[in-house]
Amino acid sequence: MESLDSGNCGKSAEVVVFLFVTFLVLMLMGMEVFFSMSMASYLGILFKSSRQVDPSIMPLRMVAGIDEYTLVAIPLFILAGELMNQGGITRRLIDFSLTLVGHLRGGLSQVAVITNVTMAGISGAAVADASATGSILIPAMKQEGYEPAYAGAVIAAAALIGPVIPPSIPMVIYGVMSHQSIGKLFMGGVIPGLMIGAGFMGICWVVARKRNYPQRERYSWKSRLRATLNASWALCMPLIILGGIRFGIVTVTEAAGVAVVYALLVGMFVYRELKWSHLAELFYQTGLTSGVILILLSAAGIFSWLLAESQISLVAAQAILAISSDPRVVLLVINALLLFLGCLLEPLPAMIIALPALIPIGLQIGVDPIQFGWICVFNLMIGMLTPPVGLLLFISAAIGKIPMGPLVREVIPFLFVSLVVLVFVTYFPPLTTWLPSLM
Repeated sequence: MESLDSGNCGKSAEVVVFLFVTFLVLMLMGMEVFFSMSMASYLGILFKSSRQVDPSIMPLRMVAGIDEYTLVAIPLFILAGELMNQGGITRRLIDFSLTLVGHLRGGLSQVAVITNVTMAGISGAAVADASATGSILIPAMKQEGYEPAYAGAVIAAAALIGPVIPPSIPMVIYGVMSHQSIGKLFMGGVIPGLMIGAGFMGICWVVARKRNYPQRERYSWKSRLRATLNASWALCMPLIILGGIRFGIVTVTEAAGVAVVYALLVGMFVYRELKWSHLAELFYQTGLTSGVILILLSAAGIFSWLLAESQISLVAAQAILAISSDPRVVLLVINALLLFLGCLLEPLPAMIIALPALIPIGLQIGVDPIQFGWICVFNLMIGMLTPPVGLLLFISAAIGKIPMGPLVREVIPFLFVSLVVLVFVTYFPPLTTWLPSLM
């Protein structure tokens, strides 16, 4: 029996290695992620010598990969973010943040962090937050004498908070893949997200004092009150979303729908910056972004199913647990693996590849699924700040016309803070489990 098991594991390992190598080779050849993953899955099916899996299963598994009601929340949150940016909500949040921290040394960098913390409670998408705040704040920081690379690094790092503080699009995907409560997963990100924001503000304060960046005059309480009232509709949006989920008034999908309706009404009838003529373009952009995510998930349906059919979880568990049976060591190995994977792949493909193997390991070593979800997602979010695939770096570089080399150097302190928070999330479970336990 042992030899039979080892033989099966050996064949499974061969299929898994073939899948990953084929996928990476096709990616390096310049093929898009969807086609790379689909072609690797097709060749992986042909590679299996047992012939128990037929290529005709591919369309069925691809449809099954996105046949989840919960995934409706993804385009809705994306649309809410688009409506927020077009409807003037982003600019009012920036003005509000400016009255709070604009008088500090390097105030605009602090404004970037505060604004992204607030916006994180609305859109849940790092790319959208980076584009919205970067287009306004990078030119403003340049005008006030900030080094362009530092301005870009602040925007890229601050946008990392978007998928951490709920709502979080990557966490919706994790919840679907792991069959966990997305509402509880959302709540688990509140404390780590605020920790990252506080750490980034500390970095901004130190750098501003060291480089003598300018500070504005302190705003009067009257100006602060006016800015708060002006942004009050925008500030209520995260409270409605999180409060509704926390107290069970709405589901995550319903909360996304509420966010869309709220952003539409505020942008069109309160701030009056959103016009009927804007909607067609906003719907198009939302459909484009959502389509990219969902088509990747459809390819992931067959890819992850083939990994599961090849017993990848068993093979991975044996390999990782062979290093150590101590949960602390196992988590360290998983962190290292995910950080490496995040440097090479965007978060969504990385989640699709890694999670089917890692989720059972987390259960086996007794880690709370909510905590383990944030360990996995946070690792891959950090990858958005690391070359060669750091998506947030490319967005900031494109917006500010900034060379990549200096930008990477300036982002290193923010990466250090992110890694420190990751260590706390990994080895201090209440940070991610306490708020969900109250639901």
